[in-house]
Amino acid sequence: MTYLTAFATALCLLTFTCCHTSSGTVADSLLAPPLGADDTAAIDIKGISFVAPPRPFPLPPMPAVQAVNAEWVAVIPYAFTMPGRPTVSYNHSTQWWGERPEGVTETIYRAHTAGLKVMLKPQVFVPGDWPGGLDFTDAEWELWEADYTRYLMPFVEIADSIGVEMICIGTEFTKSETQREQYWRDLIARIRVAYDGELTYAANWDTYRNTPFWDALDYIGVDAYFPLSEAAAPSVDTLLQAWRPYALQMAALSERVQKPILFTEWGYLSVKQAAWRTWELEANVRERSIDEQAQAQAYEAIFRMYGAQPWWRGGFVWKWFPNGRGGEGYNERDYTPQGKAAEAVLRRWYE
Repeated sequence: MTYLTAFATALCLLTFTCCHTSSGTVADSLLAPPLGADDTAAIDIKGISFVAPPRPFPLPPMPAVQAVNAEWVAVIPYAFTMPGRPTVSYNHSTQWWGERPEGVTETIYRAHTAGLKVMLKPQVFVPGDWPGGLDFTDAEWELWEADYTRYLMPFVEIADSIGVEMICIGTEFTKSETQREQYWRDLIARIRVAYDGELTYAANWDTYRNTPFWDALDYIGVDAYFPLSEAAAPSVDTLLQAWRPYALQMAALSERVQKPILFTEWGYLSVKQAAWRTWELEANVRERSIDEQAQAQAYEAIFRMYGAQPWWRGGFVWKWFPNGRGGEGYNERDYTPQGKAAEAVLRRWYE
């Protein structure tokens, strides 16, 4: 069944139910009821975000990915933009091995050999800030865009040459998305000429509804760090209630532009208040109390809510350290589910 057919069928059925109940509303018809703990979900993209290692793999990295029933990996070679400077720096000699073309190619080869699919996600790191904070004059944007295109297009060529299934063309450039729409449309058109796979873009959770070029892509990509509850370890039911208004907004956008939703990133630190403002938790994460259950319950809620929705295609868990390498020294509190209660949740829903 195609996406549009499935969505229309589900929408028809849900609209009928909604309009024939005293408490329902038209908006309610956009959401299927959350799944139960023992239900199964038809998730198309069961992904993890693969952290590029500093050196070549000491051991095969993909068996551990397969052990949680993941079917996709996001391969992420970082570049850098310093705050206030309209440049994109990608230095082959100083990048970690996993971010250099040879490491990216080797990672993709290993994923494909293991029967996994790949989303290539070149991403810009802004020290002390984030991509959404970048704001330049038009002339400066043109300089930055020229650099960004020079950084991105060689990875597009790699992706096309070795059959990468999807490319994420950018991540969380909140101001650029609206101020420089034509650049992104021109970039998408250029990539389409050079690459035959699917395309998405990773918009931030609070601005994705304003991204103007979803019609040119295959998926609406959302970095789904929605703040849900300030409680230390909220119940799954509490989290489901908190998800509802966000899910309605995504359902409405998906219906309007006729594109499915993909969580280009989603995840939770394994600390208390894991389901709250994760960017604030990161600021002093080493001082936070470890709470694997808070992370696991947030995983459970996301699968119950979105596994039932015909417009949701799945997503990429943030993040996964191959062979345990590439972390910053606080893996026990970091986003990774590896060796934690959340890993069992992921394995069950990805099965």
